[in-house]
Amino acid sequence: MSFDQLWNIREEPFEPTKLHHKETIFTSGNGYLSMRGTFEEGYPGDRYATLVHGVFDDIPLVFTELVNIPSWFALGIRIAGERFSLASGKILRYRRWLRLRDGLLTRAVRWRSPAGCTVDLQFERFASLDDPHVLCQRLAVTPVDFSGEVQVQTGLDGRQDTLGFRHWVWIDQAIQESSAWLHARTRETKIELAMAMRVGIHGGHDLQQAGWDVEDHPTLSASWMAEPGETAVLEKIVCLYTSRDVDDPPRSAREKLAKLVGITWEALAQANQAAWAREWEACDVIIEGDDNAQLALRFNLYQLLIAAPRQDGRVSIGAKTLSGFGYRGHVFWDTEIFMLPFFTFTRPEIALNLLSYRCHTLPGARRKAQLNGFPGAQYAWESAATGDEVTPVWVPDFNDPRALVRIWCGDIEIHVSADVAYAIRQYWKTSGDDGFMLVCGLEIIVETARFWASRVEWNDEQSYYEFTDVIGPDEYHDHVDNNAYTNHMAHWHLTTAANLLDWAAQNYVAETEELFQRIGIGPEEPERWRQIAAQIYLPFDPDSRLIEQFDGYFQRRDLNLVEYGGRTRSMQAILGIEGASQTQVIKQPDVLMLLYLLPEMFDERTFQANYEYYNARTDHTYGSSLGPAIQAIMACKVGQVKEAYEHFLISAHADLYDVRGNAGDGIHGASAGGLWQALAFGFARLEFNEEGWAVNPRLPEHWRCLAFKFYYRGEQHSVEIRRGDTGYEVRTSQKDQT
Repeated sequence: MSFDQLWNIREEPFEPTKLHHKETIFTSGNGYLSMRGTFEEGYPGDRYATLVHGVFDDIPLVFTELVNIPSWFALGIRIAGERFSLASGKILRYRRWLRLRDGLLTRAVRWRSPAGCTVDLQFERFASLDDPHVLCQRLAVTPVDFSGEVQVQTGLDGRQDTLGFRHWVWIDQAIQESSAWLHARTRETKIELAMAMRVGIHGGHDLQQAGWDVEDHPTLSASWMAEPGETAVLEKIVCLYTSRDVDDPPRSAREKLAKLVGITWEALAQANQAAWAREWEACDVIIEGDDNAQLALRFNLYQLLIAAPRQDGRVSIGAKTLSGFGYRGHVFWDTEIFMLPFFTFTRPEIALNLLSYRCHTLPGARRKAQLNGFPGAQYAWESAATGDEVTPVWVPDFNDPRALVRIWCGDIEIHVSADVAYAIRQYWKTSGDDGFMLVCGLEIIVETARFWASRVEWNDEQSYYEFTDVIGPDEYHDHVDNNAYTNHMAHWHLTTAANLLDWAAQNYVAETEELFQRIGIGPEEPERWRQIAAQIYLPFDPDSRLIEQFDGYFQRRDLNLVEYGGRTRSMQAILGIEGASQTQVIKQPDVLMLLYLLPEMFDERTFQANYEYYNARTDHTYGSSLGPAIQAIMACKVGQVKEAYEHFLISAHADLYDVRGNAGDGIHGASAGGLWQALAFGFARLEFNEEGWAVNPRLPEHWRCLAFKFYYRGEQHSVEIRRGDTGYEVRTSQKDQT
């Protein structure tokens, strides 16, 4: 591939059967909002969405959801009196590409109308990374073989719904000859949103412009006479604010728009490009010898970067980023364990924002613990604006939409509290940010440790503490006892909380005393946590070195997944929910995830034995999108680099090639985040110790080079690993963080 091909996602020709998949992968954004790759002129059955961080509104059954905001980029186009649509006429040429270097989405179409008029249309749009409240759009129209009128209508359409539910209430609007604004408010959460737009036309003859002051859809119309080969260009600038950002969104939107008068579309594009250049300078990963992997990796990193909040510490990245309606924009453990390490090591400022979300939602975690009868804080399995539990209790059965399935994750998938604590400690150890730990991180870790100390159960017969009736990361099996991942993470969490309090008391006396007083903790509590942790049951067979995933797992029916080769569905879809739960087939490998997160607790024989056992029983391609990247890391650790590469590709291609057939619902953010970890901690084998860090690479045979950057203790380090004739040549450099 050429240099540009390694930075561009392309579609050629148009494939209407893949409409929703393409809408997802052509998502563009700037960390404040994202917009799906729907066509400006619309298409039958499309799923338009522009989603803004933090704009949630209540809805029956699913509690709350991220709201589809008013449409800002829709265009109604008439060519010599006929409406332009890819669903009519004839497509003579079609090409669409997303430029990952700067987020510019472009579509070039040659279209012949039913009456025989041929026209070239080029659409461009981007959300500015330089200024998150600025959106830019451009349309170029060039007649090929006709003379006649071209008409374009564009506006701000507040009549949008979110999967059929109308969230917006119109408040006010105004319109002038070339500008307009719209003001609306969500029904329940009362979040206000305002957009202001300006439209300019360059080229064409006998230009006529008008405004239509239609309630909830202020519209500007422009028409001109066009001649073959003559191009006319429409440029649209939109400024957007919500009441989460400012006190008076309409005023802020209009003032921002006024400040942009005289600033060209090209100048805004250049500022956006410069901002993206700085972003990629810190985050890009270079793979030589594998163009397929290089492009797929950049695509996934781009999707993380456009979902990452840079100005707002009250929001996090949902499981489907900001790219679709899947999971209603809710936040899971996916963020802390899979996505956050990428930011912790490349963009620590963004990592701090994401962790700050857990600080702001700590009251919600306290409410959940209290509702369940526990002290401290218990983080929700799915959370939104407040941190309260928003996991739906019932959802339609994937085999029979008329039937409902009980969802137990919000009730008994409790490991998320330890996952949050793990991410906080990882960020702290990596960044050395004592301030965050003292202001917020330590309080979260302590309050969630209190939950674990209360949730644990004493088994008098076995003389150990245990956790019964839980769900581990492998959701093919629910209502299990002593899930190895949950037990180990609780053990780690309680021990870590006690040790961190010791550290704080030794180094920050006043701050520690204030924390003890504020949350009512006594000096005996940390010691009790250590005592409980020491007696938690941690399943392990010293002879086989196997860790049983949960009590009775080894007694469940074993299946040979090789016999199910060629399938295109998950094993749970094939066997049914109850059928899959009675087997050893797993959605994702709990035990291998545990070994990855807490490697210091296990030896190489344990790694090898458990990788071999659980790898053979994992529903790799069609189970969980969370698993393959971690599987790749574990394969590298046991020397199975070829297998690691296969797992890596499953993760890299998950959305780009719609491996699971559900990419239309949105990007799998955890899969994208896991990819960076697979490269850094798998193939490069980046490791940290008391002396610093080191790499011990194991690259796929056809990779000539792997290069990336990361931050550690305030310094940015560059790593370049090249394959030589006799081994690897590793070059490193570092510079102070600025």
